[in-house]
Amino acid sequence: MQRSSSLHLAVTAALALPLAASADDTAPLLKEITVTAGHGALLGVADSAAEGTVGAGQLAGRPLLRAAEVLETVPGMIVTQHSGDGKANQYFLRGFNLDHGSDFATSVAGVPVNIVSHAHGQGYMDLNFLIPELVDSVRYRKGVYAAEDGDFATTGTARIDYQRRLDAPLAELAADPHGFRRSLLAGSSGDPSGAAPALLGALELAENNGPWDQAEKLRKVNGLLRWSEGGAANGYSITAQAYRSHWNATEHVPQRAIDSGEIGRFGALSGGDGGRTYRYSLSGDWARSDDAGAVRLSAYLAHYGLNLFSSPSGFISGPQGDQHEQEDRRKLWGGELQRSWQAGLHELTTGLQLRRDQAGTLGLYTTVNRQRTGTVRQDRVGETEAAIFAELRSGWTSWLRTTLGLREDHIRASSTATGGLYNLANGGVASASQASPKLAVVLAPSARTEVYLNWGYGFHSNDARGATSKVDPAEGAPVEKLGLFARANGSELGLRTEPLPGWTSSITVWRLALASELVFVGDEGVTEPRGASRRRGVEWSNYFRPRDGIVIDADLALSRARFRTPVEGGGDRVPNAIPFTASLGVSADPGGPWFGGLHARYIGAYALEETGREKSHPLFTANVRAGYRFSRSLQLSADILNLFNRAGNDIEYWGAACSRKEQASGACSGGIDGRLVHPVEPRTVRLTLRNTF
Repeated sequence: MQRSSSLHLAVTAALALPLAASADDTAPLLKEITVTAGHGALLGVADSAAEGTVGAGQLAGRPLLRAAEVLETVPGMIVTQHSGDGKANQYFLRGFNLDHGSDFATSVAGVPVNIVSHAHGQGYMDLNFLIPELVDSVRYRKGVYAAEDGDFATTGTARIDYQRRLDAPLAELAADPHGFRRSLLAGSSGDPSGAAPALLGALELAENNGPWDQAEKLRKVNGLLRWSEGGAANGYSITAQAYRSHWNATEHVPQRAIDSGEIGRFGALSGGDGGRTYRYSLSGDWARSDDAGAVRLSAYLAHYGLNLFSSPSGFISGPQGDQHEQEDRRKLWGGELQRSWQAGLHELTTGLQLRRDQAGTLGLYTTVNRQRTGTVRQDRVGETEAAIFAELRSGWTSWLRTTLGLREDHIRASSTATGGLYNLANGGVASASQASPKLAVVLAPSARTEVYLNWGYGFHSNDARGATSKVDPAEGAPVEKLGLFARANGSELGLRTEPLPGWTSSITVWRLALASELVFVGDEGVTEPRGASRRRGVEWSNYFRPRDGIVIDADLALSRARFRTPVEGGGDRVPNAIPFTASLGVSADPGGPWFGGLHARYIGAYALEETGREKSHPLFTANVRAGYRFSRSLQLSADILNLFNRAGNDIEYWGAACSRKEQASGACSGGIDGRLVHPVEPRTVRLTLRNTF
């Protein structure tokens, strides 16, 4: 890859520039310390105990295996992978297997990441384009209680924003023994105070083979340009993002294939899995505020594509394998207008939101080694989501405030079949609306403690093809149609307190009911009924800043997920709903030459199928970072990923699959049910050299 090699060489040269001078550099090693408000600043502001903001300082010392692990700063969130690193991650939160993002809404620089009516899965949330070093903040909410949060915001939302300017340009080069190479160049012009316009630019190139027997051969090109002036409350920004990647994948495999020695722990059943994807976007925002109120306007335009080749069941259908291709080609655009008015004890905010997706091709094809052999279904889909909302915040006394919200959403979707023998009978138009009231009551018995009561309705949308299909595209049999809305109702009781200066602790007791877990299964092109569900749980999160430069966050989350009506066979467990998680994060950078961080997490055993007889194995992993500054400009850090070399699994499923030997033996009619696993990557030391100018 010529461009990748050239940039790696350029970054290496840039990093080497200060080496000759560093030995004589007598400047002090202390870096500039920025004082920021901790989570305690949310007292008097937040509407729930389960919302917060993670700043760049907390992220800086956090060792990451994947870019999407930035979301693990959201208390209780788990990010894993069951395939190649070019594919969207698996996410888990509040008793939900979020799959690739179906019940958690995320945006980056104002552009929504979740894709509606996606070829692989509803709400597909691919964050592989994220550049963690540029993240300025992660503003998260959990639950269905904010009027501005719409589609997919059933478990919560995360709004990720990039910095508008950097203190100094940087060049960074990272590598590990598994063929991981990453180069990053970033810098900005303009007044650091934000008084004058600034241009921020970044270019990232990465490649990776991983520990897999079949080299991943990931190649990623990622770029960002942002023109801005002022800040988020009074200013504007225009952001262009461009991302492309391609990769080979080692999918989850039957545990028995590893136990029998047919493949190794890091082996693959199929040699042709993987994919290629791209995402280009242009977004802008403008805001003005004063004592009387505020106005904010934002808009975005994106072009997205994916070709994904997968063999999740191995060789059930024959020696040629079960590989299929899912193709998605679309443009999406939209925007939001918010206006707020301040009048005495009350603040009224109203807003309009609009999103349009135009998918020229949504395809599901049978393939052999990435060559198409048949069309299961191919569709052209258009979908428009429009919403209006209002929120009234009232500070009645020093110890009581309320927020009353109402949101009205309307979805109109059309689907036209363009391929597939039985699929040509499908298609049509569907439309629906939903009103979602919200309520928050906040009591403040003291200046350091608040109690929150929250209640509200929300939703995730369903795939337009599931709402318009009449027959199974593979067999022609009638299928059950989906409604466009999967309605959710939630409530919670929370407490946020500051027991000691610098320490904020929050505890939340919550419940969530989902009217229907009917889903459109992209791997088969059909609707799969799963019934209504109920979830409840307890979360305890802590943020502690004992001194400048040191941040500790510790979280516990328990949840219980059940179907309202037991499925056939008598079980009511929701598969892959994690009942217990715990995490500990430490970021230490007191300003001297040494800095570092730690992130440890525990994932409890979860039910793999509805009866709960088959469970996953619990997993504990830890990543650690240690770094040293040779001078003001040059630093070296080492990340030890999977510090204790745990031989667990990133993900476990229960389902039907067949290995190549099982197919050859004739024992594979209809597949063999069993445990499907994707292993955690082994202990890896990843070195990163950074130079600032």
